[in-house]
Amino acid sequence: MDTVDSPRTASDTTPLIPAGASKRPKTPLPKFQICILLMLHVTEPIASMSIFSYINQLIRELGITGGDEAAVGYYAGIIESLFFVMQALTVLRWSRLSDRIGRKPVLCIGLLGTCISILCFGLSTTFWSLVVSRCMCGVLNGNVGVLKTMIAELTDSTNMAQVFALMPISWKTGCFVGPLIGGMLARPQDSWPAIFAHSFWSKYPYFLPCAVVACLVLPSFPMLLFFLEETLSTKRRPKLTSSTPGVSSGADIEDREVLAPRSMADIPMRALLTPTIIIPIANYTILCFLDISLRTLMPLFLSTPMHLGGLGFSPSSIGPWLALFGISDGVFQALFFAKIVDWLGPKRFLCISVSCFVPVMFMFPIMSWLVHARGIVDHAITFVLLSQLVLTVTFGMSFAAILMFITASAPAKNALGAINGLGQTSASIARAVGPALATSLFAFSKEHNLLNGNAVFFILIVLAIVLRWLASQLPDDMQERDE
Repeated sequence: MDTVDSPRTASDTTPLIPAGASKRPKTPLPKFQICILLMLHVTEPIASMSIFSYINQLIRELGITGGDEAAVGYYAGIIESLFFVMQALTVLRWSRLSDRIGRKPVLCIGLLGTCISILCFGLSTTFWSLVVSRCMCGVLNGNVGVLKTMIAELTDSTNMAQVFALMPISWKTGCFVGPLIGGMLARPQDSWPAIFAHSFWSKYPYFLPCAVVACLVLPSFPMLLFFLEETLSTKRRPKLTSSTPGVSSGADIEDREVLAPRSMADIPMRALLTPTIIIPIANYTILCFLDISLRTLMPLFLSTPMHLGGLGFSPSSIGPWLALFGISDGVFQALFFAKIVDWLGPKRFLCISVSCFVPVMFMFPIMSWLVHARGIVDHAITFVLLSQLVLTVTFGMSFAAILMFITASAPAKNALGAINGLGQTSASIARAVGPALATSLFAFSKEHNLLNGNAVFFILIVLAIVLRWLASQLPDDMQERDE
């Protein structure tokens, strides 16, 4: 066998990763750079979700509904969804722009846009000013897709799982901190009248949480500006793209670093819509829809009265359960995700984790039957809830796995911006539609007693089966982009 042959051109049937590739030593992570990106990632949900704690009260105080309490949820839902709707319309353009001008400029624009829009939200006194400021936050913020792109460019197939396991944790941290800030600091003149006695706080009672969120986001700007390194190859400093000692084909490397990236940045989006890219993004979209539907239905089911098939929990009981779900999810991902992926492989693990959604849904009608038969929430229902928690945590880890496939689907690293932007656009649409559709189906099922009030769960089970089939269509091995 000739061991000095030049590298062969891979065909569609050639394995992209050699059989022993997964056994090679892991590449050390650029920890400082990863920490900066995770810090930026935390600020996204803090800004977008800090309003959730007080938006209903704000709508009431603005007098938009004319005293109709039933309409409060409608207007609040519009405000909450606008961020994701506008992000869905613009995130792809920001990601494509980052392929041209670099990642850092787009992140800078996103951070400044977040600060300005959240401050405008705190100063809003009419419904339309709330709409404009919320839309501004979504339009100017394309950071999520760009952050995923930069993390993908800083990692390779040996250490990707470690970092992608941390991304959901940073996001959920922000999802916890944001509403906490909004709830604690809204209407400070009521909680601390001696400190916030000025008439300004009576006129703008929700400005303080917005200002605190802006103050948390703003320190990220100097970290981004001065310490974060550009990852787009055509925009790096010369020292980062100069020829490496010991590499003889310097001209070839320069061609790959300059000419290829430019051609990929200019490639039409239609050329990227191949099955290799579409299948992972389709998985991600359905996964986001199922996840947001579950997160919407869980508190709704827990709070629904027992005679309607729910558990009749009070808000003080629902909060600890939801917190337990979030904490368990984050801890389990941080400790075990990378090890499990190394053991099972990303595709097998993804298929197992998305399959857990089916029993999660079945447990809702099981609990309804138990509470109807027993009349109380006893140890049996508690056991089902804990079992559901374990399965939900396993299902939640599928996000990190599918993000690995989306990253690996890129034909070149400089196409990651467009691909992550396309994925984030699809995810934003799913997250904008999911809550309204899931809650409407829940109410319709109960109102018309469809499948004993459980039709919504069986509809989601069908969609989960479709997701399981889509997961089976993913490649057995992820494409290697290290060279």
